[in-house]
Amino acid sequence: MLLDEIGEMPVATQAKLLRVIEESKVRRLGGISDIRVSVRVLAATNRSPEKAVQSKLLREDLYYRLNVFHLSMPPLRDRKQDIPLVASALLRDLNRKHGCRATHLSPDVLDRSQAHSWPGNVRELRNLIERAVIVAGNGEIQLRHLPGSAMPAPQSPMPSIPSMPVPAEDVLQIRAGSRMSDIEEAYIRLTLKQTNNNRRKAAEMLGLCLRTLHNKLRVLEGKKTRSAAQGRDAPG
Repeated sequence: MLLDEIGEMPVATQAKLLRVIEESKVRRLGGISDIRVSVRVLAATNRSPEKAVQSKLLREDLYYRLNVFHLSMPPLRDRKQDIPLVASALLRDLNRKHGCRATHLSPDVLDRSQAHSWPGNVRELRNLIERAVIVAGNGEIQLRHLPGSAMPAPQSPMPSIPSMPVPAEDVLQIRAGSRMSDIEEAYIRLTLKQTNNNRRKAAEMLGLCLRTLHNKLRVLEGKKTRSAAQGRDAPG
């Protein structure tokens, strides 16, 4: 008897299961007498049994009663060398289920499976193969039989672009503590210099509309005029 996801069983039902295992007896719903049973119990869970016990999701006495022989099954992503064997077994089962005659996974599909992380574990692989079996019907399972979002091709690293040396006159050096208005003014004037005072091109480089740049320059010119006037009025 296989008990899948034993940690999801209600605690009250776990108590009844423990009684069955301990006494080898069951009583039908509404019955008045016990029936002796002789079964081997195989329990499975996708979470750590010890943590399930600590979280009160799994009864401690049931855990120790079941944990006579413990088998730990690593996730599919940690045993990708088993994918061909697992896929072969799934193909036989799914061919019978759907009346198909798919034979094997193509080398391209197997290569893609080795690069996939399999977050859904074996259930994800089964779902993928089941759809492919239905689509293919018979013969080799190929990439075109898989949904477009399944096992996406690994992204190739972008080729590095060699950095070009930046001329010193194109670099704006900023002293820590500088006012933002002064930094903005210096950046605008440097951009205008690089565009030979082409305001439209400078506005595009700065990400501004031309009118906004004109307004900023008008403010800067006014600031410059006021500074010059104050210099002339200063006592000698």
